[in-house]
Amino acid sequence: MFKILFKQIGRFKAATALTPVFTALEVLMGVLIPYVTAWIIDRGVLGHDLGAVYRYGGLLLALAAVSTLMGVLAGRFSALASTGFGSNLREAMFRNIQTFSFTNIDKFSTSGLVTRMTTDVSNLQNAFQMLLRVSVRAPLNLVTSVLMCLFISKEVSLVFVVALAILGVSLFFIIRKTVRLFSQVFERYDDVNRVVQENVAAIRVVKAFVREEHENRKFGRAVEQLYRLFVRTERLQALNHPLMMLVVYGCIIAISWIGAHLVVGGTMTTGQLTSLFAYVMTIMMSLMMLSMIFVQLTMSAASARRIAEVLDERADIADPVEGAVAEVADGSIDFNDVSFTYNKEGSEMAISHIDLHIASGSMVGVMGPTGCGKSTLAALIARLYDASEGVVSVGGADVRRYRLETLRDAVSMVLQKNVLFSGTVLDNLRWGRDDATREECMKACDIACATEFVEQLPEGLDTHLEQGATNLSGGQRQRLCIARALLKRPQVLILDDSTSACDTATDAHIRRALAREVSGVTKVIVSQRLSSIVDADMIVVMESGRIVATGRHEELLEQCALYRETWEMQTQADPDFD
Repeated sequence: MFKILFKQIGRFKAATALTPVFTALEVLMGVLIPYVTAWIIDRGVLGHDLGAVYRYGGLLLALAAVSTLMGVLAGRFSALASTGFGSNLREAMFRNIQTFSFTNIDKFSTSGLVTRMTTDVSNLQNAFQMLLRVSVRAPLNLVTSVLMCLFISKEVSLVFVVALAILGVSLFFIIRKTVRLFSQVFERYDDVNRVVQENVAAIRVVKAFVREEHENRKFGRAVEQLYRLFVRTERLQALNHPLMMLVVYGCIIAISWIGAHLVVGGTMTTGQLTSLFAYVMTIMMSLMMLSMIFVQLTMSAASARRIAEVLDERADIADPVEGAVAEVADGSIDFNDVSFTYNKEGSEMAISHIDLHIASGSMVGVMGPTGCGKSTLAALIARLYDASEGVVSVGGADVRRYRLETLRDAVSMVLQKNVLFSGTVLDNLRWGRDDATREECMKACDIACATEFVEQLPEGLDTHLEQGATNLSGGQRQRLCIARALLKRPQVLILDDSTSACDTATDAHIRRALAREVSGVTKVIVSQRLSSIVDADMIVVMESGRIVATGRHEELLEQCALYRETWEMQTQADPDFD
């Protein structure tokens, strides 16, 4: 895990290495200050030597100045290293997420990935900065101060042994408990993010069904669970401070009592006793910082594991290692005894033993009841998932032999859920092809029957779309998605229920335009609306994950009861259906 994380330090290695160096120099300068202060008291003040006061006072100022300078440099480099580390982590996670297949995304969930890239990275960034500075300063301060105390008085130094034993045992039990709690805390963060994400994405549905109070209660439950866990964790952490203060004051009283006897007995000077008080405060503050480090590292350990999981995750769909097919020969599609399950550990198949052969340039319709595997069939063509059994081929070659970019440039797919991004209409269309001209974009819009509404937008192609294109209707979004897919100039065009929000007249216009303007392209149209596929060269009827019939419209009316019943229901419901 640490190897994966520290690899992301990248170009900030120099800043990472310099921070502990400057911190160590700051500590070494600072630890000498109480010792020089003892000289000022013993040799200058009590010795009535003003020159000694000036000499040692000048040395004291020099030590303080160097210590301050080293502290400033350490702070500067630690900030550079930690923020750079956090930035690199987010970039590395985002880049790796872009390689994920749908299966990988489902494994982590969208809200879980958002939490890892925000809250978890912030925790780890803070821990990294603390690791560079405080984890060097605290132990070094502790060790050097204890050595100075031993040098001044071995008898008094025994006090610290007792203090360290008490604190060590106490911190062990506190940290052991908080590690488990922090893992649960970040799981609750995922739940909170999920509720917020679902609510914001579906706010229109919430308003339409007047479910604001229900959503408030759901969010309240998620926040309450997070609150309760945090309270339990903070309650344990809160024991650190009073425990530390108890030990500090106990040490001061013990040193005062032992030191007073040693001063009266003449084995210790007043200046040495004064410096011991300074060192004891330094030691206690170092112990307090160490406890803070343990708490922060405990909290960030859960975050580190979650981030490392994302960075270490490898996409289960990747380019072939060698011998990749460089070009898709044509738009032919073949399913050879193909089965697929979403749950690799389960036995329930989404589709089973599919044998289907589609000629290049033909138009194929796919219909069937909800959940019968139509969208799964389409997704396997573009290799959004890999078949669990059997072989899916495009252009005569197994889809697993193509580079993903090669295959997906040749297979353009409009998914059921239409997604447009914030930006202009032109920006969204050029997702299909970066170098597409405005004329080419308008031509694609014309085929997708989007020209009329695009021209009526305030700034035409330059109109800004809100996040999710909420300033467009569902049908308008669908037509822009079709235009975007056409701009790729694919050899296979898959429309997965992509005109469901369009009226029947617009749907018919789109079909005629596709037949007229996009000839030679294999078109696979998944639709519940039979009028969308009635003119197809072949219609595939699916039920329960299997193909139950194939043929043209007239053949299926005679041979397939499911197709005939669906046709009759739809035509009876809408006399103008055809």
